[in-house]
Amino acid sequence: MKKPYQIESQRAVRRLEEMAAEGNPAVQLVLPMAEMVGWLRQGVGELIRQAGVQIIGLMMEEEVRELVGERSQPQAERKANRWGSERGFCVVMGQKVPIERPRVRSTEDREVRLGSYELFHRGEPLTETVWEKLMLGLSTRKYGQAVRQFTEAYGLEKSAVSEHFIEASRAKLKQLMERRLEKLRFCALLIDATPFEGQQMVAALGIGQDGRKTILGLRQGATENATVVGELLGDLAERGFDFSATRLYILDGAKALSAAVKTHAGESALIQRNVLDHLREDQKPPVAQQLNAAYATEDYDAAKLALNKLHRELMDLNPSAARSLAEGMEETLTVHKLQVPPLLRKTLASTNVIESAFSVVEKVCANVKRWHPGDQRERWVGSGLLVAEKQFRRVKGHTLIPLLLRQLEMLTPSKIAVVKGRKAS
Repeated sequence: MKKPYQIESQRAVRRLEEMAAEGNPAVQLVLPMAEMVGWLRQGVGELIRQAGVQIIGLMMEEEVRELVGERSQPQAERKANRWGSERGFCVVMGQKVPIERPRVRSTEDREVRLGSYELFHRGEPLTETVWEKLMLGLSTRKYGQAVRQFTEAYGLEKSAVSEHFIEASRAKLKQLMERRLEKLRFCALLIDATPFEGQQMVAALGIGQDGRKTILGLRQGATENATVVGELLGDLAERGFDFSATRLYILDGAKALSAAVKTHAGESALIQRNVLDHLREDQKPPVAQQLNAAYATEDYDAAKLALNKLHRELMDLNPSAARSLAEGMEETLTVHKLQVPPLLRKTLASTNVIESAFSVVEKVCANVKRWHPGDQRERWVGSGLLVAEKQFRRVKGHTLIPLLLRQLEMLTPSKIAVVKGRKAS
């Protein structure tokens, strides 16, 4: 429900628009040459900025003249009077610039809002500008120094910038978490988690049937468990995600993710897993190289033979990783069983797509020095994922997705169970 001052503001803007459309009054700007040359010495930008402020004042005065009439001329039907001026501001390029705004009061002693000032006062959304600048790597401490275009500008202090960012990032997160999904068609859903400042951030990303990638949701938890993942998937279902459709679910090696997906999607879920989680960071590169070589083979049997060889090697290197590989081996070969072409299979065989989005999050959050309880992590990670989404391109091999869809259409839930049993034997 709109507040009274918001209603009055909208009425003032409509009145200004009607006045401009009907009478089309002219606003003339006359500037002394000496003053213009003085501004030019500071650059063309300064001339444009100062001339702009002058135009703002002229527009407000013209609106006052239309409302009140000419100065010092009696009017029998006068309905409003000039009432001095007071300090105000307009929003320009993410900063507040002070201006003197004329005041008008009606003969009934009520304030008459100026539509021109309401528009100038509104300007471009300051919170949106702050969000965009911080997503580009600008810190709150340096924000004012970096964006200041008017020497008299204010509202750029660190605390003010932080407040605007909190408001903007909270709105961005809400928009992300409330996206409706029933009209979107996905061939694959990726779910992955990353440790972030002492918390696990679990994200879901969908790959559309046209190859476009969309961030679907985000959850924060102390650990990557079935409860957190289940809440994320439950939220997707409430927003219209169809879990009854047969599709690929690309997960990391955690059992919790696989269990949660099967709870929601049942036999319609074709799970493709990544099994590197149990390895130390220094162990991952050589093992990943062998895994990639195995997944690069065209034939399912050849790929499984290579994975069995790797399993024997891992028994000496890291038994936990070996058991994880053995446990999830069939799920790591799902794209082979579906005969996905190599170019598309490279994308769908791992969670690299969503991991690259998390790398953007790390860059976006690099300037954050202190982390606090509450929604700060969700706001920053959600903002970073939205930045990554803007950079997304369609997945490599997206023209081959119709081949995958045909394979999925052939696999009704009952047939999926048969295929899994046959391959496992």
